[in-house]
Amino acid sequence: MRFFRVLSSWLINCLPSSLSSLQKADWSRVGHLVLEAVREICGQEELGVHLPAAAVSCIKKLVCAVWLKVFCREAVTDVELSWRENPFFPLQNGLPEVNYVVLLEVVRSLAAAPIFARFLLHLPQSQIATELERLVQHVRSGPTRDDDVRFLLEVWWELWKGQDEQKQEGEDSIEKTFARQFARLSSKSSSLSPQAAKRVKLDASDLPASPPTADVVNILLHALKDIKDNISTTDLCLQALSIALDTLYTAFLIDGAVVLPAIEKMHILSKVRTEWRELTPEHLKEALRDLHASHTPSQFEPTRIKLGEALKIITDLAQFWQSNGLLGTSESSGSAFKLEQSVQRVLTALQEAEAPETTNEIDLQKSEKNILRESTPGLNARVTAVIIKHRLDDYQNFAELFASEKSWAAQDELWFDCLEKNQAAFQRQETLINLTSTIVSKLHSESPNVSQCRKLMKVVADIFSALSLEDKNKALAAMLRLSSRGFFGGSVPSAVTELNMAFNCIIQGRGGASAAASQANLNTAVSLVARVVFQNPEAALRSCCHSAVFNKGAFTLMAKILQQLPGLRGPRGREDELQNDEDASKKAEEEEEDTQSGSALLCRCLQEMTKTKSLSANEREQLLKFLGLLMMPVMAAEGEEERMESFLTPQEVVNVFVLPNLSTTELSLQLLHTALSVDALVSPHWVLGCSPFPSSMCWEQTPEGAVHRWSMDTKELLEALLTRLGQLVGAEVAASPSSWSRALFWLYHKMERLDWTIRFHLKPVWRDHFKNEVPASLLTVCDLPEQEWSAVDLPQYGQGTGLLAWMECCCASDSLRTTMLSRLSLDQRRADHVGMFSKGLLVAVTQTLPWCSVSQWGRLLGVLRELITSARLHVPFSLEYVEYLPLLDLRRFSCELRLSVLLLRVLQLLCGSSCSDWLSAEGWGHVGRLYAHAVREVMNSVRAKLPLPASAPLTVSTPPKISKELRQKSPLKSKESHMEEEGETAPCQEVLFVLSQLFCHVQHIQVMMPGGQCEPLFLCSLEILSHYEAIMAAFPHSSSSLESDNTRHFFSTITDNLQSQEMKAVLQQKIAQLVSTAA
Repeated sequence: MRFFRVLSSWLINCLPSSLSSLQKADWSRVGHLVLEAVREICGQEELGVHLPAAAVSCIKKLVCAVWLKVFCREAVTDVELSWRENPFFPLQNGLPEVNYVVLLEVVRSLAAAPIFARFLLHLPQSQIATELERLVQHVRSGPTRDDDVRFLLEVWWELWKGQDEQKQEGEDSIEKTFARQFARLSSKSSSLSPQAAKRVKLDASDLPASPPTADVVNILLHALKDIKDNISTTDLCLQALSIALDTLYTAFLIDGAVVLPAIEKMHILSKVRTEWRELTPEHLKEALRDLHASHTPSQFEPTRIKLGEALKIITDLAQFWQSNGLLGTSESSGSAFKLEQSVQRVLTALQEAEAPETTNEIDLQKSEKNILRESTPGLNARVTAVIIKHRLDDYQNFAELFASEKSWAAQDELWFDCLEKNQAAFQRQETLINLTSTIVSKLHSESPNVSQCRKLMKVVADIFSALSLEDKNKALAAMLRLSSRGFFGGSVPSAVTELNMAFNCIIQGRGGASAAASQANLNTAVSLVARVVFQNPEAALRSCCHSAVFNKGAFTLMAKILQQLPGLRGPRGREDELQNDEDASKKAEEEEEDTQSGSALLCRCLQEMTKTKSLSANEREQLLKFLGLLMMPVMAAEGEEERMESFLTPQEVVNVFVLPNLSTTELSLQLLHTALSVDALVSPHWVLGCSPFPSSMCWEQTPEGAVHRWSMDTKELLEALLTRLGQLVGAEVAASPSSWSRALFWLYHKMERLDWTIRFHLKPVWRDHFKNEVPASLLTVCDLPEQEWSAVDLPQYGQGTGLLAWMECCCASDSLRTTMLSRLSLDQRRADHVGMFSKGLLVAVTQTLPWCSVSQWGRLLGVLRELITSARLHVPFSLEYVEYLPLLDLRRFSCELRLSVLLLRVLQLLCGSSCSDWLSAEGWGHVGRLYAHAVREVMNSVRAKLPLPASAPLTVSTPPKISKELRQKSPLKSKESHMEEEGETAPCQEVLFVLSQLFCHVQHIQVMMPGGQCEPLFLCSLEILSHYEAIMAAFPHSSSSLESDNTRHFFSTITDNLQSQEMKAVLQQKIAQLVSTAA
């Protein structure tokens, strides 16, 4: 308010009372008094363009107050309402009456054209046109000076630049107040109510369309035409023509904003910089606003003037000034450059609009050539750095330009300073990718300063860390395309430290934390790992692989981390196959630029690790699970589309780890099994790209006599692989049979040198192309149709081997087992046939057992059980382990007892002198495991026939006796009576007898086997004793005290034959616990 009081005092005391009728020519007498007052109040010795914010605010209030004072002369105001509604009422009431001359001369003298234009932009367009007509009339009135023309041009161009978008939100309170007061005064003059005036829209974009007379473009172009004689300097001519051409371009020739690339803006700004004494943010901000105004459709739509008329006015002006020698200068100036740009824009637009009749009239560029110095890289970099630093218009695109210009990186201090202090401006994925490329080129093309490089790496890593996860993945993919060895092509110490921090987060996340905390730890670990990988992908992935394989349990979390970084896997369809040749590998390692995809890089790291280090069984298992998780598809979002993708494709894993090592490592087959277990996401199946037929030949290059080249576990894995492969390839063959004929014949004939049973695993592939070829001896024991089966003479299958071939078919698959059982040729009515068959089968089982895998042995046990129950297999049960036959009904357990006796006879034959040299120690161990498997199946069958009570204790105390009469009268039977009655009907004594026979058989076989220390049989014996004890506890009357004593003595006698003292001691301790709880 002090400002208002002082200014009012100055105007009233020092200026004539005739300010309301002051003429333009009189301003020279009184203007200096006004300016002196403003300088004193605003605290500025000089009033110009670049003033402090406080001074600008003072001038803005002054212009607003004087302008409203002028408006008040035209409207009838009520003093009672004005002092309430008008915040400027104290000042206005203290000011003398003034006219438009005073207002416009004050604005011109204070260089306040931008402020005046901003006030104008808050008025309706009709009022803007009215105010511009008054301004034009004022400029035309004599004397017309260069300052008047410049003032008009400044207001004109400020209107075209529009409101400053960066100030619209909070700093326009004075302008809005001005607009509200204008609306109030306008409503008074139009006899509108105050309530209606308050509803007037203040935003220029919301104002109603202007009437046809309010043609701002027409007013300004004709004003320029009227004052052309008063323009006497080249600079004003150039400015006038440039503004007029830009008005023409934005009002007539474009419908939407023309977006200039940042590099083009930069070149323009660098050239016009010669007009400025120094490079300041204010200069660049205004220059950017100029560019924006020159390429954005005008908000003032021409209604009275047409394109042809406007173009004629401008060309006439140009020709007039050129004839007066004002356009023939050879001076270097920014105005000349702006005019050249304006002319070029208009000419290009007219040519695109196919208006050749007008282009001949404007040929200014021939007479006005811009001769500004070409901008240098240093100047371009400084201009761009200032824009980025002060967040000027389009600064993010300028940041991308700054990051991509490799020549600017040579200016170390400026370049690094801009990156370090403006990291937020570079936090866009495209910008970071360009910056990465520039840094890699910079570091590889010169001898880097180690200290500066470390700072640079930290800055770039910080920028990367601020990106979203999606943008991080894009940046990682770009880094892999540049170099898999990072910025320096070697290890970065700080990166190793950060990776250790990431692993610490992983370890913390594996504790007992909540789900939210664990997810937070995982997210932190993902961010840290991504940061390190970005700096050096190869070294980071190598560490990740090491942690996944050698740190117990780390493979799961490491896989989760990599699955959230799909940018590391590279684009699909470009799979880099790793070379097995050592020289080629060394050469690849020495390349300066390694642009492998991340998935191929991960595979290479794992491959090198498996070759250079001997993995333990646990480490191999972790490697298998790690790769298995990476092959599992997870939901991945690409833009708005979501789809299932895996970090590693099964085909990649097979090509890298399996195909080169088929005949050397069991690990490769386990990996293949894991890969084949993954559901294919596309068709045809990926396995077709992995040479499935030649691969299957490599797996099975093991004739029958060399089967122990593989372990039995591996043999079972091979069978599972062949079966799965047959299913997958068979589905593809069925879809297009004709295209596979040649390949099928090739594979079928190649398999002639393999074991004949292998072809059965690929039956889905053969389908009806080929018959089932089997040894001729098989057809002597089996009735097989000739349409599907054919005999082949095999040297190893001579006379009497039919049952051996039949049993091998039973082991091959479930479906083939069913066929063999249904087609078996056996006359059960003839006892001699059944007897011969039983003896032959005993020999066949003895020959087959050692070479069976677990799954094959399970099928064979099913065959034996079916033959026993169907009475086709006769197994006499002898009382070798009892002194007398108990009075028990053993018919329910006939199959279990006969099967146990049969296995005893098989093992007796196998352990006999004629077969003792068949097997190695490993082979005997395998046989022991298979027999233990069979015993457990028998035990499970026995358990199913006598389930233990759910609440049965292991030891039961003797219940008190209750008379039968009381038990019958009691509505609720006691648990003891229920168990007693159940014991009378349940076959508990029969089960104990079967278990005792099983125990004796197992002990007999363990004693017979070489070494006598077969651990699987020892564990089986313990299980049998434990179940025996549980039956005695659950059914107390199943065994009397005398019977339990005899059983303990008998079992101890059997156990005394064991060679291992430790096993013998444990078993005897367990036998001693077999005490009857019966009274």
